Amino acid sequence: MSRVPMTVAGEKALRAELDQLKTEARPRVIAAIAEAREHGDLKENAEYHAAREEQGFIEGRIQELEGKLSHAQVIDVTALPQTGKVIFGTTIVIINLDTDEEVRYQIVGDDEADIKNGKLSVNSPIARGLIGKSEGDIAAIRTPGGDVEYEIAEVLHI
Repeated sequence: MSRVPMTVAGEKALRAELDQLKTEARPRVIAAIAEAREHGDLKENAEYHAAREEQGFIEGRIQELEGKLSHAQVIDVTALPQTGKVIFGTTIVIINLDTDEEVRYQIVGDDEADIKNGKLSVNSPIARGLIGKSEGDIAAIRTPGGDVEYEIAEVLHI
C-alpha cells in the first residue's frame, strides 16, 4: 500500500478518534452487549443485535484508522523552506480572475478534506491544477462549467 499524505493536524485528529473509539466506544458497547445478554433469549433480543452491529462498526473503523495511520506520511509544512510554491500542506489564497472572488484553502489529504472549512483535498481538480505553481502564476482549472482561471495571490506555510 502506498503512503497516505497527511498534515500534522490531520494525524492528530485521526489519533484522537482512534483513542476515543478504543477507550470509550469499545468498552461502552461491550458493556451493552453484556447487559443485553442478561435479558435472556438472544434470537429475539433487539438490544443485543443492535449492540453487536454497533460493535462491528466500531471495530471496522478502528481497523480503518490503524491502517491509515500505519501508512501515513505526515508532512509538517511549517518545517519546510518557504519557496512560494504550492505544495501539499500549504495554505493558498487564490483569486478567480472572472469574478475577482478571493478564497483561501489549505491543501490536505483526502481524510482531512472539508471544503466548508477551507480544506481542499490534494486529489481535487483545483489542487491538482495548483500544485507546483508559484505565487503570481495563473492556473486554468477545468470545471463542469468550463475552464476557470485562478491567480495564486499568496502561498503560506502555516
